[in-house]
Amino acid sequence: MTEPRRPAPVEKPVALTVAGSDSGGGAGVQADLKTMAAFDAFGTSAVTSVTAQNTRGVESIHPVPVEEIEAQIDAVRSDFDVRAMKTGMLGVAPVVDAVASRAADVEVPVVIDPVMVAASGDRLLEPQAEDAYERLVAEATVVTPNADEAEILADVTVEDEAAMVEAGEAIVAMGADAALVKGGHVGDGATVRDVLVTGEGAHTFRHPRIDSPATHGSGCTLSSAIAARFAHGDDLYDAVEAGVEFMSRAVRYPLDVGTGPGSVHHLSAVRERAARQPTQEAVERVVERLVAADARPLVPEVGTNVVGATPLAEATEETVAVEGRITRTLSGVRPNRGTRFGASSHVARFLLAAREHDPALRFATNLAFDDAVESALGSLDAPVVEVDRSNEPDPDEEGTTMGWAARRAFETADATPAAVFDRGDVGKEAVVRLLAPDADALAGRALAILDQL
Repeated sequence: MTEPRRPAPVEKPVALTVAGSDSGGGAGVQADLKTMAAFDAFGTSAVTSVTAQNTRGVESIHPVPVEEIEAQIDAVRSDFDVRAMKTGMLGVAPVVDAVASRAADVEVPVVIDPVMVAASGDRLLEPQAEDAYERLVAEATVVTPNADEAEILADVTVEDEAAMVEAGEAIVAMGADAALVKGGHVGDGATVRDVLVTGEGAHTFRHPRIDSPATHGSGCTLSSAIAARFAHGDDLYDAVEAGVEFMSRAVRYPLDVGTGPGSVHHLSAVRERAARQPTQEAVERVVERLVAADARPLVPEVGTNVVGATPLAEATEETVAVEGRITRTLSGVRPNRGTRFGASSHVARFLLAAREHDPALRFATNLAFDDAVESALGSLDAPVVEVDRSNEPDPDEEGTTMGWAARRAFETADATPAAVFDRGDVGKEAVVRLLAPDADALAGRALAILDQL
């Protein structure tokens, strides 16, 4: 008879969220627990209210009795080794007071997300509860207000970065160790600034603004990410930096759910990591097909690379390529070494820049260019675009020229291009860059050109 298998318990740090429930799943306790799991922390919860809401707004709110909230917190703390705590929607003054008492009784980092107004504009905190927040803020390791919430807490009009610092200083003066004033609602430029203020000064985190209305749950997700990193032992700066980076990706790749704006993607970072091996295997298949076809006519002097981006890739470290590129030999072509993430610079940055215009693009390669190749490009199944590199910006800093080339290509083409070529310039080899949504399409386009040569 087969014996039962031996269990292999897994230890994870525990974090506690004290917040409202969102029936729509994008914010509140639901967002908190998903985010904590994404950071490999075990999430526990104390529900402060039950809301009927969806991607369009909040339809009703039912507060949980204060004694039941206290009982939930006490039950969790009596059994679990809670390493970090966060608060979300508290709703009414008695709940704020009760949670402040429990926060004063813990000796772990406490993240206070002063949830006052939903992204839809629905009010989630009674006006008379605003004054009660001062006691809760005094127990915070970090408070994470958006601009509107910072104005209420600090009595400062938040219209620019200087005002964000001023508001953060006022919140720290209330007793908080730090304040992260979020800048998503401040200004309308291409860069979002989130300002972390402590008693020692201020630091600004900058990231690209995402033109998306699907920000439901963003505040809950950010504060939960910070709490999860605290549970793992991160210091303040590292926890906040990880949370801001996580939030940026979650907003960049929102979930298209419901008939409203949708929700941020709480598991976007997890899904990016999960896609790495399949993406690497796909790149290797393209390389094998180029080697098998003896693609010497397609390989430029600098060599060819094949790059694959995971579906949620945001940086070159999240793209896989041939280390050392593919080069010509007397008997054919071969890769110099294997594939690894972060192995490409130019082709990877071009692919990432192209994804800003069409996120479905995931694979790219660079090929040789001459008159014969130019003629063969007509065999492709999508637009072919020429860019003039004599007009590109100089110097190439942080991918400036790759972004410029991709932008010019998409401005010129009526649809997503299959190939973008240039005739080179002084010190710059002429090149074709192929783009495709999947590996088979990329290999097919490269071999279609080869067949014409």
